[in-house]
Amino acid sequence: MSQKSILVVEDEQAIVRVLSAYLKKAGYIVELADNGLDALEKFETFQPTLVLLDVMLPGLDGWSVLKRIREKSTCPVIMLTACGEIEDRLTGFNEGADDYIPKPFIPEEVVARVHAVLRRPTQWMEGQNKRYFGSLQIDFTAHRVYLNGVEASFTPRDVSLLLFLAQHPNRTFTRAELIDRVWGIDYDGSDRAVDLSVKRIRQTLANWPASEGEIRTLRGMGYQFWVGE
Repeated sequence: MSQKSILVVEDEQAIVRVLSAYLKKAGYIVELADNGLDALEKFETFQPTLVLLDVMLPGLDGWSVLKRIREKSTCPVIMLTACGEIEDRLTGFNEGADDYIPKPFIPEEVVARVHAVLRRPTQWMEGQNKRYFGSLQIDFTAHRVYLNGVEASFTPRDVSLLLFLAQHPNRTFTRAELIDRVWGIDYDGSDRAVDLSVKRIRQTLANWPASEGEIRTLRGMGYQFWVGE
């Protein structure tokens, strides 16, 4: 297997030195960029396996860089930022971030998150917006779901919830986060709607083997689309 490469986009040199040292020690090839425009150029030439992307960058900020990357690639992106509010995390996830690490952080945690994201057993089809989770196939462009080759029937809201969770495997989201992302900020009903939607999704996917994945409830935390490691 070829050595995996990480593009670190960060303008604080002390952080750059530490992350670079720890990532290289973990066996990764590391390329550096200290601003948004340089990051996009390095992304094209370096073609990294994963991007560690700071939000507050000179010139083009991290959100804009992420948006540009997502226009052409599904390369995993982990956001690094001093912002810790839920709105900032939702912004990252909505724009296609795979994970989010607030500062300050310890470098060992960053390396562990990189390992975890790169272990996710999802497979993107080249040139298509599809993912396969064992016998479950999700077409994000068409908003269609297939189990064992047969299309599964969902309400529009339920399929939107399933697609959102499936875009972020093994990430836990609270009911409030899911309401904001799937139902919208103008929704004024009960967050029990999330529980009922998850229940219907589970019923529809009752024949999906738990060994391939499942929607898990984490008591006191929320829900996650679990696909193992």
